[in-house]
Amino acid sequence: MDVQSDVGVRNRGPVIGFVAAFLLVTSGLAMGATKCVNPGGTHGCYPSINSAVTAASPNDTIQVASGTYHENVVVTKPLSLVGAGPGRSIIDATGLANGIDVDGHNHPGLGHVVVTGFTVRNANLQGVLITDSSFVSIFNNHVTGNDKSLNPGPPPTCPGLPPYFQAGEGFDCGEGMHLSGVTYSTIASNLVEHNAGGILLSDDTGVTSDNLISGNVVKNNPFDCGITLASHHFWVPGLPTSPAWGVFHNTITANLAAYNGLSTGEGAGVGIFAGPPGAKDYANVVIGNELFGNALPGVTMHSHSPFQSLNDNLITGNRIAGNGADGDVPGSDASGILIFSDTSGGAPPITGTVISQNIIRDEQVDITVATDGAVDAHLNSLLGRSVGVQNMGTGSVDARENWWGCKDGPTARGCAHIVGPNVAFEPWLTRPFLDDKGDDDKKSDDDRHDD
Repeated sequence: MDVQSDVGVRNRGPVIGFVAAFLLVTSGLAMGATKCVNPGGTHGCYPSINSAVTAASPNDTIQVASGTYHENVVVTKPLSLVGAGPGRSIIDATGLANGIDVDGHNHPGLGHVVVTGFTVRNANLQGVLITDSSFVSIFNNHVTGNDKSLNPGPPPTCPGLPPYFQAGEGFDCGEGMHLSGVTYSTIASNLVEHNAGGILLSDDTGVTSDNLISGNVVKNNPFDCGITLASHHFWVPGLPTSPAWGVFHNTITANLAAYNGLSTGEGAGVGIFAGPPGAKDYANVVIGNELFGNALPGVTMHSHSPFQSLNDNLITGNRIAGNGADGDVPGSDASGILIFSDTSGGAPPITGTVISQNIIRDEQVDITVATDGAVDAHLNSLLGRSVGVQNMGTGSVDARENWWGCKDGPTARGCAHIVGPNVAFEPWLTRPFLDDKGDDDKKSDDDRHDD
């Protein structure tokens, strides 16, 4: 299966081609030897991927021929695993923990690993797991049917998780692909479907920052989100635990996330969540994605406890449609984007959120804000024709210079309108900043300011 042949995001092809070419050129620190694997171990090749990994030297390339390999592949050194393509080189991890485990947790300093060209399926836990590693590139793989140990409960549990994941991943077995303690890595052009959840970035084992999640198709994962950024690290000022962990400076771009979380009602297209006191999930960028048909709002942000930081996240240039409501926010409706801090649980206000240049349609509410912090929302096309912005908190929403679906603005009949206090909306755009094909409005800056 060619992952890129699946339903994709408009204009994604050039981005993915560039990323893949860049990774192939820059992934290794030095040229190494090439080893081969085939199911029979013939012609001087190894019979299993793990045996080739064990024999490999740092920076070697392991070419894996077509066939099915019943393995939990554990990578402990910098190298490249290159399959013959999804649907041809198949890692079937039935009865095993993970499909591919890039194990920096037990091999400190691991980095410069490449994995491409595989189907990874049927693992008890994660299809692809990366822990405590840097400069890892995972692209053009098909990750499907993993998280087999999940007991949906209630409550949901996942027997067999290692201790360092039990607090954060028991309800979804770590999802299809899981990055924990990972920095400066790229997850690109993968098809991730029919797992408990899609792609997860967490800080269960350390800081997860400065990663690129680009051009993936993440769909039909029934128990959790398409793409999740989740901080699970506990820290209270004065306690001797590290305040430095968190999930930050990650870029989520040009992905398609659709029909996730429908079995549980718990899946956003992109979720940015802070769990225990002290969790940090900040300064991430969600840009140019297509997010539709998910159980929760297309982009969902949650802060639940004291001392958390869910600040300075940017949501821009996304196409969002037909997503669901968030049961954690009483009185909220199906929304395109939802920002929530649970003041009853002691969560601090969420600040620094910028929502810009998104096209949101077919939602009951385009943007729902339920925090005591300030949110900026500009240059969006709010096309639900019902509620453009709903402010359920005591903070302010600066919603000036948006397109409300008609030229007369949110007070006019037939335009998307405003619900709640402290929403600034004037002046507004009298035509879309972006047209329906995503192109910049052709009017000059002078013309726009004259409207």
